[in-house]
Amino acid sequence: MHTSKRDMKKDMKSKTVFHPGQGAMGERDIDPLLDLEAEINRLKREKNAVILAHYYQEGEIQDIADFVGDSLDLSRKAAETNADMIVFCGVRFMAEVANILNPEKLVVLPDADAGCSLEDSCQPVAYAAFKAKHPDHIAINYINSSAEVKAMSDYIVTSSNAEHIINSLPKDQPIIFGPDRHLGAYLNHKTGRDMVLWPGTCIVHEQFSAREITRLKNAHPGALVAAHPECPEAILEVSDHIGSTSSILNFVTNNNSNEFIVATEQNIIHQMEKDAPGKTFYPAPGADGSCNCSQCPFMALNTMEKLYLCMVNEAPYVKLDDDLRVAALKPLEHMLELSPPAAKSAAAAE
Repeated sequence: MHTSKRDMKKDMKSKTVFHPGQGAMGERDIDPLLDLEAEINRLKREKNAVILAHYYQEGEIQDIADFVGDSLDLSRKAAETNADMIVFCGVRFMAEVANILNPEKLVVLPDADAGCSLEDSCQPVAYAAFKAKHPDHIAINYINSSAEVKAMSDYIVTSSNAEHIINSLPKDQPIIFGPDRHLGAYLNHKTGRDMVLWPGTCIVHEQFSAREITRLKNAHPGALVAAHPECPEAILEVSDHIGSTSSILNFVTNNNSNEFIVATEQNIIHQMEKDAPGKTFYPAPGADGSCNCSQCPFMALNTMEKLYLCMVNEAPYVKLDDDLRVAALKPLEHMLELSPPAAKSAAAAE
């Protein structure tokens, strides 16, 4: 489907991502006076498209999206949509998940190079060798992984549902967990497990400094620290709340404090300011106290211009080989089946 409309070129970095063919519209072709928001909304109606955006996208993209959420929220939405085109404003593994759950739909993403350091840290061949060393273990992998690694997994989890899913398994069941070692260590602590951990990390959460966060907190003694469990243990130890992006958003919205230090990707602050106007949010600092380390460089590749172009060109798009898609679907279905019921989110719909 769809390929008859264009001459697509396969991305050499991924067997699943297809770029626009020759003659496709590019950024230089966009009229600088074009009302991008109006055009994106027109294309959405014309092509029966739904726009999904992660909390880590820039504010403009969050505001034009039909749904904004974290990985679990977006996985559920991708599984439920009736749209013909899914426009996934996030990173590549998220678009892969949408294709796995919706093989009959066209899944496009603004920038095919929007990857993930966790996915990059866990290459399929190396992971297969790692798994083979632990034949009596079941494989649980974080959703921040490639379709190939998902296909080798027994369960996929997100930071929202990982603890619940792990606790649903027999206590004596050995587990390997990947690719985020900090999230895995946190889950070992929370569940009392001794999971064998793949040594991957997130380049954003890895850079926060506990010393600088403590200094910032001393300068703002009323501020509470909210951190994502992808952060190293030293960051979690100085935090007042630890949770997924949705959990952090709900915490700052409902807590009586008016100041928060946010130890996750800084674009979540856009939703915080919308849901909790009047409160003050400080991005967590890095080791030098001033770096812009809390912005994901992969998420930042997506722009309004690229969002518009991917809808015009219907590319880049993700289309997995059917055998790979079916293999990766099973652990995702296990995740959706075992996840706790969706909580009412403060930013569920836009």
